Amino acid sequence: MLPSLFLGLALIAFFWFASWTRLEFWGEYAFFPLWLGYILTVDALVARRRGDSWLTRDPRGWGALFLLSTPVWWIFEFHNYFLLNWHYLGARDPAFWEMLVVGTLDFSTVMPAVFETRELIATFGFVEQPGFSQRTGFSMTPRHLWITLYVAVFLFAGVLFLPRYFFPFTWIWLFLFVDALNALRRRASLIEQASRGDWRNVVTLALAGVVCGFFWEMWNINALPKWYYTVPFVNFGQIFEMPFLGYGGYVPFAWELYALYQFARGLSWRTPTN
Repeated sequence: MLPSLFLGLALIAFFWFASWTRLEFWGEYAFFPLWLGYILTVDALVARRRGDSWLTRDPRGWGALFLLSTPVWWIFEFHNYFLLNWHYLGARDPAFWEMLVVGTLDFSTVMPAVFETRELIATFGFVEQPGFSQRTGFSMTPRHLWITLYVAVFLFAGVLFLPRYFFPFTWIWLFLFVDALNALRRRASLIEQASRGDWRNVVTLALAGVVCGFFWEMWNINALPKWYYTVPFVNFGQIFEMPFLGYGGYVPFAWELYALYQFARGLSWRTPTN
């Protein structure tokens, strides 16, 4: 645990400094090692609090998160082709292959960061309180799940064809579609868990999304390359570059990551356990 904690903190310290001071090569390519440092640090804290962590109990699965994370974020880059809600700014115009390689590497940290943060939050006692784990559920029949699928498809069509008005549903439709599909296929599903009165994953993922969102936006503010937003109607009250209301999008985004992870695990014939 200690070596990964020291390594994680060292990566954060150096590459945070390199990014914000724009330290030539080190600052330009700081995103991946900075977030790798975050992931290792949080994993070490989980191991310290609980006795084990994702990295220590399943290193292959932990590494697979990085591989899965990259195509997942490219889905949202596809969305942004229609939305134009965020833009990238750099000191120079990189070649296409460089953007592809560097972006792919950077995007690989998204899912591990959110899931490690969720595991850390889950080590705190409030998560196991009856208010989260033993609430009264609600009825969710296969018919309801199919309706959820149709609603998700409608929202996706809106994102593509009326992006100015449907852009918030970028962070909702995919969760509804994949999570409902997971429930129909009897895979781990947040909708199914909540219907049983178990809100632990719903809550811990929501908090993890907001925590990671804060660090994404904070570390971005003085970086170069960086991103900035042009969001219709709500582009005000910025905290760093992100409009205040935009932080709400990190909640369903974390749920989407969970749904896509469980879907991928189902395809690999492995029993979902996380």
